[in-house]
Amino acid sequence: MNPISLASGVVPEFGPVDTIEAARAGGFDMVGLWVDPAEWTAAHTRDARAALAATGLPLLDVEVVWLKPDSAMDDHRKVLDVGAELGAANVLCVSSDPNHARTAARLTDLCRHAEGSGIRVALEFGIFTEVKDLRGALSVLDMVDHPLKALLIDPIHVDRSGSSIAEIAQVDPALLPYAQFCDAPAQRPDPADFNAVIHDAIDLRQQCGEGALPLGQLYHALPPGLPLAIELRSAALRDAFPHPTLRASAVAEATRRWLADYT
Repeated sequence: MNPISLASGVVPEFGPVDTIEAARAGGFDMVGLWVDPAEWTAAHTRDARAALAATGLPLLDVEVVWLKPDSAMDDHRKVLDVGAELGAANVLCVSSDPNHARTAARLTDLCRHAEGSGIRVALEFGIFTEVKDLRGALSVLDMVDHPLKALLIDPIHVDRSGSSIAEIAQVDPALLPYAQFCDAPAQRPDPADFNAVIHDAIDLRQQCGEGALPLGQLYHALPPGLPLAIELRSAALRDAFPHPTLRASAVAEATRRWLADYT
């Protein structure tokens, strides 16, 4: 069965130590952390490192590097540096820069900065960004000549962008160090309504098997055994399980039940 990771978005109101401890207590194999370069301190690094050591959980990813036309690359490099100190395998990147060549250049910069740490620089596409679909993401990555470049697949963004599972099945497996996973309702937000798109992505996701996405088809289009970051941002889940450990447990149990039917 695929290793599963508690994505930081499942417990967005909690800090890194609570996230790590919830992942362990909830039964996850790995964990992901949100790193805000403006707020992250040396104490955060020290405490997160201790929590990771105590739980024995690998750090699957840190997020988010959000590229913008006026991006301060030093801030983005700080996210990578924190990830390197904590042993992260990947850094999640999105781009709100309409200039795809500039996005590619900045991803190249980040890949070079990650040399020595082994961190993969994973570009995620979505209609809330300027890299809106799979084809756009692959076009950007084609301009990045570095082995640490990567692509991140998220089922809700695949569906909302109109990208096809057949296209995903053709992606070079070397570009896919991990994937995100969740389910979602069939109804899609108006892509021209940014607030509706964001609400869909951060409040309306569903447990695997409870929504309408073709998760089984997507799962089999991905490389076997791929680590899955369970990116289950859900207002209903937050309301039902205010405690991070109980929320993590509910997500892990539902995910493993779903995976058992497909592995």
